[in-house]
Amino acid sequence: MNNVAVGFDTPEFRLLQSGQLLSRPGLSTEWWRGAVIYQVYPRSFADGNGDGIGDLPGLLAKLDYIAGLGVDAIWISPFQRSPQEDYGYDVSDYRDVDPLFGTLEDFDRVLARAHQLGLKVLMDQVWSHSSNQHPWFLESRASRHNPRADWYVWADPAADGTAPTNWLSVFGGPAWSWEPRRRQYYLHHFLSSQPAFNLHNPAVVEALLEAGRFWLDRGVDGFRLDAVDWMCHDPELRNNPSVHQAGQPIPAKPFGMQLHQHDLLHPHTLEVIRSIRGLQDEYPGVTTLAEISSQDGAFDRLRRYTGEGMLDMAYTLRFMKGNLSHETVASTLHWMTEHQEGWPCWSFSNHDVERVASRWSPAGEEPGQPRPEFLRLLMALLLSLRGSICIYQGEELGLPEAELRQEDLRDPFGIAFWPDYKGRDGSRTPMPWRQHGPHLGFSEAQPWLPLPETHRALAVEAQAREPGSTLNAWKDFLRFRQNHPALVHGMLEHVGTPTPLVCFRRLLDGEALLCVFNLSAVPQELGRPAGETLEPLWSHAARLEDGFGRIQLGPCGAMICRLSQPSGG
Repeated sequence: MNNVAVGFDTPEFRLLQSGQLLSRPGLSTEWWRGAVIYQVYPRSFADGNGDGIGDLPGLLAKLDYIAGLGVDAIWISPFQRSPQEDYGYDVSDYRDVDPLFGTLEDFDRVLARAHQLGLKVLMDQVWSHSSNQHPWFLESRASRHNPRADWYVWADPAADGTAPTNWLSVFGGPAWSWEPRRRQYYLHHFLSSQPAFNLHNPAVVEALLEAGRFWLDRGVDGFRLDAVDWMCHDPELRNNPSVHQAGQPIPAKPFGMQLHQHDLLHPHTLEVIRSIRGLQDEYPGVTTLAEISSQDGAFDRLRRYTGEGMLDMAYTLRFMKGNLSHETVASTLHWMTEHQEGWPCWSFSNHDVERVASRWSPAGEEPGQPRPEFLRLLMALLLSLRGSICIYQGEELGLPEAELRQEDLRDPFGIAFWPDYKGRDGSRTPMPWRQHGPHLGFSEAQPWLPLPETHRALAVEAQAREPGSTLNAWKDFLRFRQNHPALVHGMLEHVGTPTPLVCFRRLLDGEALLCVFNLSAVPQELGRPAGETLEPLWSHAARLEDGFGRIQLGPCGAMICRLSQPSGG
């Protein structure tokens, strides 16, 4: 194997005269279907230079660990140049690495080593907005008459000087900020330092696609597209209707008091998606993954955003922000059965939501200290769904949400809404690598966020030594999944069962797998399907009762069986 810091003589790579690196086209251009993607939040993954902040050299040193899990790809959260006011989701240069994370050469080493290990690499692209420090915005705000004057969303004030619409920022307050140089307001859906692009302007779309080409020419295997629902606004600037009823309590986040009919979810988003698909088609074998908000209609948008001629995959925050109830899971499975078109990517955790180990709990119980058996259930359920899968760093360790003090917070969202909402920092604390190392092996220096004591016993090194650990359960199930193509590529058929059981079949090339899950902490029983025999392939806290073919599921039990017709039947 070649040293990743020097040449690449293997047939896996070809080196351009410019020094840029392209991976050799894969045998399958649809490698992403059913792929398991490991999300890396680089600021918190591994610190390679000892400054307390994770970086690309730190990621490079840990790629063997990721590959050893048995995943297919990594998605790296933003590492482009940024003022870091929203921790990378405010880009000031789309074609460079922020010095906080390293250099372009560091990224090339990560990309090359990942490819050597058989891992595809997706990177975040934040194309709904930029930083207010981006040169495009600095030029746009300078006057109403310059080449980039309409690259962002500008509007005159109302007659009384107030904002042009009633639109609200997700992070609190109006979605408009005043710019005295232009005597106009500009739109920002998040922080005021994150001005929204005017993606109704084809020149803006083309400029972003050109930034995408920069990374695809380096050999990146695809993009995760941030905040797709926020890409396009209503150019008529109509007010959003209220959904708040008189007498209802006023929520901490006023964003929820409106029906977001005009500030986002505009139909022109589909045209932008088609343009992104055009870029993708220039590079056979690369993929796209869209983030869809939790706004109503999320699953329908998922289907439309990933239809013919659109993006490859999409995931929605709708599922992650809801409760894990029988009704929620059953209705989702029913939707999957009825809508085989499009391609979902399922995720139970990421950098924007509370860690699943703390957010969800067995039916009838309040979330709290995670049960190991419940974490096994969630793992098996996630990895058995039809679609691609995203797992978030530390999810394979069963990490609970970190409880942080107000003074420890860095997330502007959490700082603004404390204590009603504690923000996203609790899911972004550094990865625990060693149980007894300085700062749990993440860094030699004081980390940018504290490592909670509850993560010490769950460190990678400690779990790797324990055959029955959550980490090893993930490795085992990922191997099991790879050995059963029906779990990766098969169709899904929902099987109706009474609460708290959920059940579905995965079907491919004559193989039929029955997947059964007990969402409660109370033992349950399920009879075998009429006229079929069951062959257990994988189980957790479950067994097949001899002679009767009934599945006995203990608390949070799960079983996957092969279905077959009885001999002579």
